[in-house]
Amino acid sequence: MGTKTDRIIDIAKRRGFFWQSSPIHGAIAGFYDYAHLGCALKKKWENEWRGFFLSLNDNFHEIQPAQIMPEEVFKASGHLDSFIDPTVKCKKCGNVERADHVISDAIEGEFEGISLEKMSELIKKHNIRCKCGGEFAEVGILNMMFPLEIGTGKMKRMGYLSPETAQGAYVNFKPEFEALRRRLPMGLAVIGKAFRNEISPRNVLIRQREFTQAELQIFFDPDTINEHPCFDEVAGYMLRLYPSRNRKTGGIEEMSCNDTVKSLRLPKFYVYHMAKIQQFYLEHLGLPKKRFRLKELTDEERAFYNKYHWDIELDLDSLGGFREMAGIHYRTDHDLKGHEKVSGQNMSVNIDGKTFVPHVLELSFGVDRNLYALLELAYTEEKERTVLKFPRRVSPYDAGIFPLVKKDGLPELARDVQRLLKENGFVVFYDETGSIGRRYRRIDEIGVALGITVDYESKKNRDVTIRDRDSMAQVRVKMDKLVEVIRRFLMGEDLNRLGTPLK
Repeated sequence: MGTKTDRIIDIAKRRGFFWQSSPIHGAIAGFYDYAHLGCALKKKWENEWRGFFLSLNDNFHEIQPAQIMPEEVFKASGHLDSFIDPTVKCKKCGNVERADHVISDAIEGEFEGISLEKMSELIKKHNIRCKCGGEFAEVGILNMMFPLEIGTGKMKRMGYLSPETAQGAYVNFKPEFEALRRRLPMGLAVIGKAFRNEISPRNVLIRQREFTQAELQIFFDPDTINEHPCFDEVAGYMLRLYPSRNRKTGGIEEMSCNDTVKSLRLPKFYVYHMAKIQQFYLEHLGLPKKRFRLKELTDEERAFYNKYHWDIELDLDSLGGFREMAGIHYRTDHDLKGHEKVSGQNMSVNIDGKTFVPHVLELSFGVDRNLYALLELAYTEEKERTVLKFPRRVSPYDAGIFPLVKKDGLPELARDVQRLLKENGFVVFYDETGSIGRRYRRIDEIGVALGITVDYESKKNRDVTIRDRDSMAQVRVKMDKLVEVIRRFLMGEDLNRLGTPLK
């Protein structure tokens, strides 16, 4: 059967979620294509992210910046100087690996962010060698950006594929601030591609060279960081925290937002958004509580400009434990001041006679790694079936529609149901191939939340059978109630409350 990762990759490829890019020409590590089901799942997750986070404030908006930007952008952001990976080269075979990954593969611990000298010392101390048995040279560095030339001749300029979506928000801050009538806080959200020339991409969708980010950059007055108008709504909400002081014990603390502000000395503006991120995963998507935690990064681990930095992690068995899915970063005024210095453009704003450069709170999500997490947490092997128990909101299809047989007018009636649901915004598909049992098993394996069967009674009574993927319970529902019933089901309501149960 292979490992759980192998089984997930198998079902992803066999059913059409994702596979390595350009397979007929020899795939390159770190690039993946989303097939039809993966694309549907990705769109669903992105739309849920949009709907949830953009609704937090009337002044939060989505933008779509260019993915190729001039060199000056990355000089201002610091990427030209500091966006580097530590590398080691084998003296015997010439293979190049990422140094912190080589160390973590050999000895227990996380080593991202430690100095190059410390990495070289650990490699020597533990006699860590290449897979070929060769000795590694001293740790060096490599800039991870993809350079390219823009234009030709005298008009030629140096540019880069953007290594993150955040810079698109920063370079658009000032014109958006003016267009949105000079109000703060202002949020600019971007769901887009990022490109990083990773030395050793690994763990399928977790670390790639081309990937999708969903980020919300919130620009605000730094004098208001210790307040949020909606903080009272979350004051008693319990956060699942893994503060840096618990690194030795590994213990997760449950602490109210109020106590988090007091005990961990975090500002209310920051803690409010921690709560919203946790609610997105646990309440909105319905992921298991025990699989979630907010992890504090130490001074050594976080970027120098991040005053506060907590990662959002999910516990994934196939990857050996908790893995980062997102992060919440208080970036101060580092980004806008960097662009101000290089561009010569004034990034300060004036609100009610007060002039200042806004600070930024960044909510950053790796879309692809979140999709892998959905697949892993959904993957379930039962006695008679393999099923992907996706959260109902993000199932690739809302429902599959099946005529019981391919005759006697049942296909035509099933097509009528399909049209009705599509007209009301549902993502559905029609299938009349094979026995009804085999059709149910097919939708179970791709994670479709609901099966709808049109049978002979449907012709007489104008009703259908609907089946819950997870419990396999079935109820009869009148066709004129079907749209309302499916909406309630996808919002999480129990199937047995939505129709007449079948024995």
